[in-house]
Amino acid sequence: MTQKILATRYIKVDPLHPDPGVIQAAGDILARGGLVAFPTETVYGLGANALDGRAVMRIFEVKGRPSDNPMIVHVADLDQVKDLVECLSSPAQELMRAFWPGPLTLVLPVGGVVPPEVTAGLPSVAIRMPGHAVALALIRAAGSPVAAPSANLSGRPSPTMAAHVMQDLNGRIDMILDGGAAGVGVESTVLDLTGSVPTILRPGGVTPEALTGILGKVMVEPAALSSLQTAKPRSPGMKYTHYAPRAPLLLLEGEPRVIAAKIREIAAAYRSKGKQVGILAYADGEDYTGAGQVVLAGQRSKPETVAAGLYAALRRFNDLEVDFILAEGLPESGVGLAVMNRLRKAAGGRIWHVVDRDVGNHLDKMHDE
Repeated sequence: MTQKILATRYIKVDPLHPDPGVIQAAGDILARGGLVAFPTETVYGLGANALDGRAVMRIFEVKGRPSDNPMIVHVADLDQVKDLVECLSSPAQELMRAFWPGPLTLVLPVGGVVPPEVTAGLPSVAIRMPGHAVALALIRAAGSPVAAPSANLSGRPSPTMAAHVMQDLNGRIDMILDGGAAGVGVESTVLDLTGSVPTILRPGGVTPEALTGILGKVMVEPAALSSLQTAKPRSPGMKYTHYAPRAPLLLLEGEPRVIAAKIREIAAAYRSKGKQVGILAYADGEDYTGAGQVVLAGQRSKPETVAAGLYAALRRFNDLEVDFILAEGLPESGVGLAVMNRLRKAAGGRIWHVVDRDVGNHLDKMHDE
């Protein structure tokens, strides 16, 4: 059982110019084997000294994270990368120049200094340089690379605000640095460079289109396009149900008109049984007023806004205490691929590709209500 900490220190910091004294205090905690939650441009991370296997194991214990789920190592400069990997290829260096600091994680052959607790025993290590002043300052103050998954209980929606970290981890970790809301809103893209063809293991803030512009050819792991789970995950988010609110979530994919009709139909059936229904929708999409507890997650036409608001929306359903959630799918272009990856994992296999014949005879009437 995780040892409770008497008091988790909660400190607000300027996201652009954090107080050096506060950052050094947080870095000292990491150097002593403690845990600190901190903001990045993607989501809040839960950091430990990446070279201290015992400290890394505390992350698994605090989050309830399966031990075969590898972690991402965060660095503040390229010199730290050289110590973590066996070799650094030309494509890797080109990607670092193009996208670091930023939401791109590279999977590379692991070097001898990385403990197996970080890699889950794999021959590779995932590394990124976060694009956030607080994160970079903290890594430098710690004097070592920082292993950091999302700062939430395992399987739940990732935190994009410090308040989310408090909800999940208050009393379990040493410190939370509050640097405001995360901008990107979904975790980094994870790109595996250990095979013959660069492969996206987890979509994120750097799109396949952007990577193709640098590399020429990029594959997407099939498990990233569905709710499939891999037996031996090579990246976070590949095996277990992730990002899920407390209530079961059904993801509906297909033409917006047909999805909307089916959502209304299902919501009405649940309400007739006295159930509270949540509906994840978009500000520029269908109006579900009266159909259930509606939470908006950005604009369908601007998937980057959906990415930024997705996890906060999923956590909002916990506050509303709904019994079931119906979520609209998005086109998979650009950052939409990352959003759909998260929604499919949150659905845990409850996915319905809706067509006209799936909706009742009163399709037009339902659509017009």
